[in-house]
Amino acid sequence: LMWLGEQITEFGIGNGISIILFAGIVGRVPNMVYNIYLGVLGWMNGADPKNDMVLHPAFILLIVAGMLLLVAFIVFMDNSERRIPVQYAKRVVGRKMYGGQSSHIPLKVNMSGVLPIIFAQSIASLPATICAFAGIQAAKEPGVGTFWEQFLRIFDANGAVYTVVYFLLILAFSYFYSTMQFDPTEVANNLKKNGGFVPGFRPGKPTADFIRRVLNKITFFGAMFLSVIAIAPIITGNVIGQSSLSIGGTSIIIVVGVALETSKALEAQLMMRHYKGFLE
Repeated sequence: LMWLGEQITEFGIGNGISIILFAGIVGRVPNMVYNIYLGVLGWMNGADPKNDMVLHPAFILLIVAGMLLLVAFIVFMDNSERRIPVQYAKRVVGRKMYGGQSSHIPLKVNMSGVLPIIFAQSIASLPATICAFAGIQAAKEPGVGTFWEQFLRIFDANGAVYTVVYFLLILAFSYFYSTMQFDPTEVANNLKKNGGFVPGFRPGKPTADFIRRVLNKITFFGAMFLSVIAIAPIITGNVIGQSSLSIGGTSIIIVVGVALETSKALEAQLMMRHYKGFLE
């Protein structure tokens, strides 16, 4: 798989590993559709909702509409950015004048991508993983069983405690990853060296403080976006009683992100060969 991913990357189609992940996620769609079909079939046959997986036909429209809205929201947030205006001072070298143009620093709202969700999911599922290796199963009823069986029952992947911890971990990792990836002090120093400045702020530390404040604000919105997308399938599954939805929030972010990146890569390849855009 690594070799195949490297071949896809080498031929300029896009990130090969991401495309393989994309194929693996999309490959689970037929299983999800089949589970929904079985749920509707059980409802039509009069199965007991408490004992069998039963799904009302009206929920199909709700699921499809929710998926479409979720994809549109992810595309909007993935392309959203905060542009900080930058002005460059004019300077004369010989008989020529340089500088004076305007530019901007683009700060993506979802700068960290899907990595905070992956990290948060790994840590939140750690107790269940340890109990699985130890052969411990979750208790079926409250107050019955050992401490670890009750702990595993409370920390169920579809429970309220897991959802809250998952939500908070995504927020924490989003801020952690954004500070590791983007350094406002370094950006402010580079602007100062090249004669650039943010209008209304002095070069150096005031500019770095302003960029840091803006970064903290958009990171909050990006973290809330990731958190809502991640816990939305858990809440939806508990509401409609269908916990086997294969396409979760993380999977949708990966699928949409890879599709957008692949489309841009193909469009760049076509533009290099003097063709029109890929989506035109």
